[in-house]
Amino acid sequence: MAHEYRQYWGTNTVNMMSTFHWLKSSVARLRKNTDGNFGMMTAIVLPVLIGSAGVAIDYSNMVLQQRQLQEASDSAALAAATALKNGKVTTDAQAQALAKDFVAGQMANFVGSADATALKNSTTVDITTTTTATSKSYKVKVNATYNMSLTPFMKVFGQNTVAIASNSLSTSGISEERSAVSMTLVLDQSGSMLADTSTLDTTKTKCVRYDESGTQIKETSGRTTITEFSPCYIKKIDALKTAANLLLDELDKADPSKPAKYSRTNAIGWNNIVRNSSAFDWGTSKTRTLVGQLAGGNGTESYAPMKQAHTGLLDSPATSEARIQAAAGNTKLTKYIVFMTDGNNNATSSDTNTLNECTTAKDTDNIKIYSVAFMAPAGGRGQTLLKSCASGASYYFQAESMTDLVSAFQKIGQDAAKDKTLLTQ
Repeated sequence: MAHEYRQYWGTNTVNMMSTFHWLKSSVARLRKNTDGNFGMMTAIVLPVLIGSAGVAIDYSNMVLQQRQLQEASDSAALAAATALKNGKVTTDAQAQALAKDFVAGQMANFVGSADATALKNSTTVDITTTTTATSKSYKVKVNATYNMSLTPFMKVFGQNTVAIASNSLSTSGISEERSAVSMTLVLDQSGSMLADTSTLDTTKTKCVRYDESGTQIKETSGRTTITEFSPCYIKKIDALKTAANLLLDELDKADPSKPAKYSRTNAIGWNNIVRNSSAFDWGTSKTRTLVGQLAGGNGTESYAPMKQAHTGLLDSPATSEARIQAAAGNTKLTKYIVFMTDGNNNATSSDTNTLNECTTAKDTDNIKIYSVAFMAPAGGRGQTLLKSCASGASYYFQAESMTDLVSAFQKIGQDAAKDKTLLTQ
């Protein structure tokens, strides 16, 4: 914080105080003097003495209020610069209003409401924003001034007010340190994902239903087989598509360049085997295409897709996400796997093998793993596996509805986006 001061009373305080002491001594001598000129001398000297007393009182008040105003404008400049840096205000006009309110609010403790209002109106706030490729800084200058009322004594000198002013300057800013993202979505598309959620599908009047094993539900009424039912509910596989796209939306918000500069994504759709997978690519377009192709069916075996996701993020001579990101100028890289399922593996060996893959990815290869249990059996092996695979408690989500699933995936996207851009003062 840099400060500039302006004062309007002159600087020769020693001379003024010496004069005051001389006048005080003169008064004492006059009181002891019984000569005939006492009345005449009193008439001459008394206005000067009264004025001098006013000078002493007002000088003290001026010094105090000067300090208070300087502290208020210092705080206002810092508050405005900090608010701009943190994004709490986004325009110069908002920052200027904040600084003026801050000055007036601080000084309201020391001056009357009329003076506080006048001070707010007379305060000026200049903002200079400097932007480079990797940083942004804000310089806020606050000039505050108002007229301090003087004591009645000072009317002897024909002066009723004196200007009090302060200048303050604060600079604050951010530098952006980009941490690129490489993320694989490992998405369950087994038969149980065809089952209904609890969210109504208002776009349909009748629809096919499936049980948790992925078998179509049929009912017989006399000689008629009923295959469509009402009302309709959004299926888990469709809820997953919505949620996954919201996650990708968050990455696009953080890396809006076309083509993307900092984020690479891919997806693996799996059931009893790896059914669909996309290669890593900049941005989210190809990943969205695969997500749209997900279709429920067959059993649940998570080891093969998790192994493929882990291998795809390793730094090997043949394929290396770190090398590709570095070639694009991204020296920092965070790798993610988002692992989602709605049930238990058919074979317990898949639990063991999947967990081993998760542990190596987390502990050896520094890959962050988010896991999402979507309407999975309570206390089942699926929930246990997902909790163990996650990089920590905050990386595990238990979604019991479509709303929960959407919220979980959106939160994952927001967290990854925050990791991507680190702001340092």
